[in-house]
Amino acid sequence: MAIPANTIPETPLELWQTEWCPSSRRVRQRLTELGLAFLAHQVVVDPDARSELREATGTSTIPVLVAGEQTIAGEEGILAYLDSSFAEPSEAAAQRERADKARRKELEEACPKLATATP
Repeated sequence: MAIPANTIPETPLELWQTEWCPSSRRVRQRLTELGLAFLAHQVVVDPDARSELREATGTSTIPVLVAGEQTIAGEEGILAYLDSSFAEPSEAAAQRERADKARRKELEEACPKLATATP
């Protein structure tokens, strides 16, 4: 049974991630869509230097979500966990749309040719 939208989980959610990782970005977006607060741990780029991540989660790959006693590694597993554990609030679609517009604007600013090629 999914926890109702905008309900604070009993245990804090911790996301081990990086800002440059597309999988981490998609997980952060889904957490935001679901209205869930989480603590983000920034992970170093070099996988060999991720001792803190390995000690906390048992893995050196990202993203990793720690939810109480559960540790879920990888985008697909995390998204499946979130979707089965938390109900989607009515504002989720609007949040997705705003995020898509912001991402498109950022891409268009970074690559002006993209702005003229997309509707």
